[in-house]
Amino acid sequence: MAAPTSTVDLSAALITAPVPIGHWLAILPVAHCITLGAVLLMLRGYPRLQAWLAIPGLAALALIDGALLAKVAAEGPLTMVMGRWLPPFGIAFTVDLFGALMAFTAALAALAASIYALADIGESGRRYGFFPLLMLLMAGVTGAFLTGDIFNLYVWFEVLLISSFGLIILGSEREQIDGALKYAVLNLIATTLFLVGVGILYAAFGTLNMADIAARARDLRGTAPLMTLASLFLLAFGMKAAAFPVNFWLPAAYHTPRIVVSALFAGLLTKVGIYALIRVMVMLLPLERQELSLVIALAAAATIVVGALGALAENDIRRLFGYVVISGIGNMLAGVALGDLGGVSGAVFYALHSMVLMTALYLAAGEIARRGGGFSLSALGGLYRQSAGFTALSLALFLAACGLPPFSGFWPKVILVKASLDLGAWWLAASILLGGFLTTIAFGRLFLLAYWRPAPMTLTPLAPRPPGVRWRTGLPLAALTALVVGFGILPEQLLALSQSAAAGLADPQAYLHSVFPEGRAP
Repeated sequence: MAAPTSTVDLSAALITAPVPIGHWLAILPVAHCITLGAVLLMLRGYPRLQAWLAIPGLAALALIDGALLAKVAAEGPLTMVMGRWLPPFGIAFTVDLFGALMAFTAALAALAASIYALADIGESGRRYGFFPLLMLLMAGVTGAFLTGDIFNLYVWFEVLLISSFGLIILGSEREQIDGALKYAVLNLIATTLFLVGVGILYAAFGTLNMADIAARARDLRGTAPLMTLASLFLLAFGMKAAAFPVNFWLPAAYHTPRIVVSALFAGLLTKVGIYALIRVMVMLLPLERQELSLVIALAAAATIVVGALGALAENDIRRLFGYVVISGIGNMLAGVALGDLGGVSGAVFYALHSMVLMTALYLAAGEIARRGGGFSLSALGGLYRQSAGFTALSLALFLAACGLPPFSGFWPKVILVKASLDLGAWWLAASILLGGFLTTIAFGRLFLLAYWRPAPMTLTPLAPRPPGVRWRTGLPLAALTALVVGFGILPEQLLALSQSAAAGLADPQAYLHSVFPEGRAP
């Protein structure tokens, strides 16, 4: 199929007006991550210095993303184009409220993980490049959230995949290589499907800019293979997000690396797949999403229940948490399937909640293993007697993962259940509630075995920790738990932001206007 000719006049495509200074915020987070990653790579011979540069660098990233979020929330979407050429000729970074929220939350999770890494990653791991790979990972994650070009979304997927391969094999243990192989094969298949979809999309639209695609989709609906495109993207992003039936790679891979790497993966990587799915299916191809809504809803229900049952059956804490990640992906898919303002806002809220919660849960798993001598539930016990404070933090995280009040996981589930019932999808609402019930049993079993019952006689005594290690592990865990509790008790601001983000996806006129100001629209 020949690519249609763009309606943008070449003579009018070059931007002649100066770029507002505030618009540089759209690309500053990615530039910051890449630059800092290069600096850390040059300092590979100084592993201790790497850590103390990376942590302030990630704190700066959080501040930059926070400023970007504040600007977008106050003024609406903003766009920065490369080479001063308007799309479809130039590549654009277009930041709306949805992307800014995801980028800011990802930066907070990465900052917490980097502090925990001071205790979890030894000198050999730092020499092998943990902190440079972490910055490269954040460049890929942030770029995916902020780009306004669908081919560049593919590019940022590749960037985060390359860095994640390096992180998952950090240590070169046999179990890590096995997990990396499973992780790589499924993700490379998904990436190939994504690239095929991008090729078909370009042949049909003659552009890869998301705003341009959203503006032209209605006119090309009778001639372009949009259902084929939607199906390809659904399968590709479903694989990356670990949705049923292509979810088996996640619990087989996420328990193999260092615990801080598992925390980063669980908190960030699957959410990039969900982000891409929401962006493409809700904003770019809404009618095709509606046609596929039953398929998405069935996949969502199966993902929720399969993930919860997997968590209930597991004995290894890391694999148990992997199934909790999968069940959470099902809840977000349910919001995509519903497609209305309530469903999409519930999916956005749940994604933000899950990024913080899953990072915190895996960090807590590291503390459980350090205190109890391993990750096996059958060998754990007596953690409550060791530390009532750590037990309280863990219990708050467990209840949040179950979707119980007064924690952050409660509100998105309420929104999703209400949206399901409003549309008559009672069975989808029932699957969300059933998943929460089964997850509650799984975490109740974990709490009773690992915390409440007496410690086995064979338990390895807890080795005393130096004072420096205590704050390196306790501070990030306490900070993330505070966010989980805070957004559960005071959810109004996050609810409002999630609803505004969903409204911007359902009606992308402000997004389009940011890319094509008056007089330059395609």
